[in-house]
Amino acid sequence: MSRTFLSKYESYSKICIQCHDNPDADALASGYALFKYYSSKGIETSLIYGGPNRITKPNLKMMCEKLEIPVEYAATLPECDLLITVDCRYGESNVTHFDAKKVAVIDHHESDRDPDDDCYIRSNLASCSTIVWDMLVQEGYDIEEDSQLSTALYYGLYTDSNAFEELFHPMDRDMRDMLKKDEELIFRLINTNLSIEELGVASRALNSQVFSDIYRYSVIEAEACDPNILGIISDFVIQVDEVDMCVAYNRNQGGYKLSVRACVPVVKANELAKFMCEGIGGGGGHINKAGGFISADCFKNHIKDYDNLTDYLRNRLYMYSTMFDIIYAKDYDIDITGMEKFVKLPVKVGYVKASDVVKEGTPILIRTLEGDVNQIVSDDLYLMIGIDGEVYPIREEKFRSSYELIDEKPEIEADYKPVIRDNVYGEFYQLKDLMKGCVTTGEVSIFARKLEKPVKVFTSWDPDKYYLGNVGDYLAVREDDMHDIYVIKGDIFDRTYDRV
Repeated sequence: MSRTFLSKYESYSKICIQCHDNPDADALASGYALFKYYSSKGIETSLIYGGPNRITKPNLKMMCEKLEIPVEYAATLPECDLLITVDCRYGESNVTHFDAKKVAVIDHHESDRDPDDDCYIRSNLASCSTIVWDMLVQEGYDIEEDSQLSTALYYGLYTDSNAFEELFHPMDRDMRDMLKKDEELIFRLINTNLSIEELGVASRALNSQVFSDIYRYSVIEAEACDPNILGIISDFVIQVDEVDMCVAYNRNQGGYKLSVRACVPVVKANELAKFMCEGIGGGGGHINKAGGFISADCFKNHIKDYDNLTDYLRNRLYMYSTMFDIIYAKDYDIDITGMEKFVKLPVKVGYVKASDVVKEGTPILIRTLEGDVNQIVSDDLYLMIGIDGEVYPIREEKFRSSYELIDEKPEIEADYKPVIRDNVYGEFYQLKDLMKGCVTTGEVSIFARKLEKPVKVFTSWDPDKYYLGNVGDYLAVREDDMHDIYVIKGDIFDRTYDRV
C-alpha cells in the first residue's frame, strides 16, 4: 500500500503539504520528507502550516534553519491541485481547515475514520516520520545520501517518542538505527528543547499526582506541553521507592498523550501502555519505558463510566495489578491435569542458523513485533520464523528432534519483516531473506490448555523477561521437557496444532 500511496499522486502539477498548527519536529520532518520527494519528481511543491501562532520554540527554529526546511506560515491556501495533511487530518482541532480541490492524509494518530485510498494512517507507529521514511524506502528514494533529511526524520522520531523511550513498533527502531544523521546538530537540538515555563509545568504536575500504596502505582496529569516533559515527569516519579509503575498524561492533539514507566520484572511498560489504551488508542515502547495515545473522541464515545481520564487510568492500573497468574518455568512444577495432548501440524516454517550469519560469540539483537531479544551466537543457536513472522530462538537438539529440513522456502506473510542486528558492527540482516524451510516432524507432543485468565510466563530459556498470554491463547509445555513452558497465541495455535 505504501508504495502506491506516494507514486499515485505524481500526476499532479502542484502539491501542498500541510503540517498541523503549532507544528512539532515530527510534523516538520515528515512534511519536509514529502516536500523533497515530490520536488525530486519535478512537481511544484509547497510546505505550510496555519493557525494563530508562528513557530517560536528555539529548537524548531534551529531545525528549520540548519536543515533548510522551507516551511511557511499560511493564512490562505497556496494554489495547488492536491493538499496532503501530514501528522494530522481535517476534523481535528489542531489543524486549520483550507478548502482544497483534493485532500489526502498521512498520519499516525488514532482515528475513528477508516483508511481509504487517500488516507494512510499507521497508529501503531510512534511518529509520522517513520511512516514517511518507510514510504520513501519502498519507493527507492535514496535517504542515505541526504544528511539533512535523515537528521530531520531522526529528530522527528526522537521528539515524538520521548527520546526513543516510547517506540511502539520495530519499524520505529529500524529507522532510528539506520538513518545517518548529523550527530552534532542533534545534540544541539536536544539541548535547546525545554524552557523555564515547561519546568514549571512539570513541577505543578508532580504536586498533583495520585498514588496507591497498595498497588504501588502513580497517575500524574500535566498541562498541555511537549511530549518530552511527560517523559521527564514519569522518569522522576518511577524513582520513588514506593512506586513500581506510573503513568503521566496530558491533553494533546485530539486526545491524550501517555508516558508510562515500570521498574519491576512482572510489569512491562510497553504491555501496560497497550493495556491502558486498549480499544480507545494505541501504545507500546520498551520494557521499562513506554507511551501511548488515547483518542478524545473514543474515550468520550466508548468509556461511559468515568468522568475523567485519571479515574479511568487508576481503574486500568488496578485491573492490571490483579488480573494475571505468574509462572516461573525454570522452577515451576506444572500440573497437566485438564491439559490436552497436541502435536504440531506439518506447517512449513522458516529457520536460520545464527552462526551462518554472524560468527560465534557475537552478541546479536533479534528484532520482532513482540520486542527485541538479545542473544549470544553459538553453534547450536537457531532462529525460528513462524507463519505470522513471529521469531523465537531454539537450540539445535530440540530443532533436530522437532523439524525436518525441506528444499522449499516457506511463504511468510507478516506486518513486519523481522531482522537481526550484529551488535558489534551494527549490520542488519533480514531473516526473511536468509531463512530456509523446514516442517515439523510430528514426533514431539505438547500438553496445552486454552487460557481463561491472563498469564505471564518467565520461560526457562529467557528467565529475565515474561511472555504474556491473554484469554484465548494457550499455555503449553513440551512432553519431553516439563519446564519448557510457554505461550502460543490463539490464532497461531488453531492453525498449527491438532489433538493427539
